[in-house]
Amino acid sequence: MEVPILKFTPNPQSRRAFLRGSAATMAGIVTAQAASGTQADPLITEVQDWASVTGDGVDATPYGLPIKFESDVVRRSVPWLTASPISSINFTPIHALDGTITPQGCAFERHHSGAIELSKSDYRLMVNGLVDQPLVFSYADLERLPRENHVYFCECAANTGMEWAGAQLNGVQFTHGMIHNMEYTGVSLRSVLQEAGLAAAGDLQDKWVYVEGADASSNGRSIPMEKALDDVLVAFKANGEALRKEHGYPIRLVVPGWEGNMWVKWLRRIEVMDGPVESREETSKYTDVLEDGTARKWTWVMDAKSVITSPSPQAPIQHGPGALVITGLAWSGHGSIKRVDISKDGGRNWETARLSNRESNKALARFYLEMDWQGEEMLLQARAMDETGYVQPSKQQLRELRGENSVYHNNCIQTWHVKPTGEVENVEVS
Repeated sequence: MEVPILKFTPNPQSRRAFLRGSAATMAGIVTAQAASGTQADPLITEVQDWASVTGDGVDATPYGLPIKFESDVVRRSVPWLTASPISSINFTPIHALDGTITPQGCAFERHHSGAIELSKSDYRLMVNGLVDQPLVFSYADLERLPRENHVYFCECAANTGMEWAGAQLNGVQFTHGMIHNMEYTGVSLRSVLQEAGLAAAGDLQDKWVYVEGADASSNGRSIPMEKALDDVLVAFKANGEALRKEHGYPIRLVVPGWEGNMWVKWLRRIEVMDGPVESREETSKYTDVLEDGTARKWTWVMDAKSVITSPSPQAPIQHGPGALVITGLAWSGHGSIKRVDISKDGGRNWETARLSNRESNKALARFYLEMDWQGEEMLLQARAMDETGYVQPSKQQLRELRGENSVYHNNCIQTWHVKPTGEVENVEVS
């Protein structure tokens, strides 16, 4: 392939100088090419096929699809992770995305008995238990309640779970891809409960709601009333369109900042109760087994966490030495991300990254750090701090606190080894 005579080679020491240099006219470029005896880039100098014919009409794709050149930006699974894809998980391609919003078609899936098809016309939501008047809502009934729009992240409690024992999977999609960030539209759970009335429940301080889905697993979870009346949504849209089947169409629960297992899909029942149910999903599962054999329970909130998505094993440095943009994601179930620091030497020294969105309440924040990379080896790490002052721990700090028996709620710092070739590997540093 012919190499153009002029290439984009930004100098991080002088952006103004680059801008001045880039003001050369096409005539000047052609003159320089002629003088040097090099062949001009035909993609610039020749008319290409795509500029010689008409393209697709507006009726070609009634629902827009990704272009074929991006066909590898897809959810992926790990076949040996579970016995069956029916009760399993796949991973968001966070290494290939930018910004903060996750397209529904790329957002990870977690099913306990497979994704079901349930139409709006067949949908019913029952509210019962300690309420003044048990009610059954249709989809149309819910649409008549006051709507809200919020951007929230959803993270599976098992995200990064395979990394407890050491560096396991060589790809950020697989180590951190059990997460998505979407704009949800729906009605508050509070407004749904108020329709049924809560006077019969008495003092709400010690009350709970039990929620379950319409799928075969039901995935029942108990939620404290305080949270239920705070920011929980009964959602029917994501990123402006109807929920996809795999995300709970037509209705799912959104529990901001809390582990994804509580975001019950195909929501069918809400029961107001005196206490938690202690279901399978909140006893033998989604609890954290400590070194002494005891288990942490009710660890719903996802602590502050971050990861560099590029460069990473699936997004190596391919352009050679020069300007490099380090980027990644940070989030906290306790509120907004206030700072992300980057280390290039395995945690010895840190510099603060630039946050592209300052408001990230229980939503993903995107960070960037520009540098001049000259082929040096790096041990890249990101470390997040949220609005409470909580700082993301190292793996050693987390192990000292909780041992190595856990599967869930691993929010430790991730290390990528960047090699002189630009290749990147998942490693652990002590």
